[in-house]
Parts: sequence; C-alpha cells; structure tokens
Amino acid sequence: MSNKKIIIFFYFCLISATLVWDYPNMKGINNMELNKTFKITFWAKKHKKHITRNAKWTELCRYFTSKQGVPCMTYYDLEKQGYRTATTTWRVQL
Repeated sequence: MSNKKIIIFFYFCLISATLVWDYPNMKGINNMELNKTFKITFWAKKHKKHITRNAKWTELCRYFTSKQGVPCMTYYDLEKQGYRTATTTWRVQL
C-alpha cells in the first residue's frame, strides 16, 4: 500500500472516529450562546494527556473544518486568558 493511500485511510479513520465520539457536541456548537461558559476536554499532543479547561463562547469562537478535513473548534480559554483551538476530538460540558 502506498504512503498516499495510508495517509488518506488514516484521515478517514480519524474523522470517522471524531464524528462517532463527539457528534452530539458538534451539533450543539452552532447553538452556543454568547458569553456562555463551559468546560472543554481535549487531547493535548504537547503533554500527551487529556486536559480540561474552563472556556467561554464569544463572538470570535467558531466550529470549522480545516483544509485537511480535520474538525476544529476555537474557544476562549478562561485560565490562559486567550483563544485556543481544539482539533480532532474534544468533549464540551455545558
């Protein structure tokens, strides 16, 4: 199997796993209220573990898909006092 086919298969599996794991939360993202606080849990590559943060939904927050087809969500991190983007998989607790 060529490297290109392996990469395409990997992204397909990654996106499929994300939709299965977090589909209920993705549907709710579009209905988030401004200034609503929530907790977000995501996998941090840098720390190689799941991290939970307190976050706030503002006018600059959004859900989108990257050019590579990876699901992304930009949120305001209340602890770090700045915007962050979670990719691939995350869990939102309202």
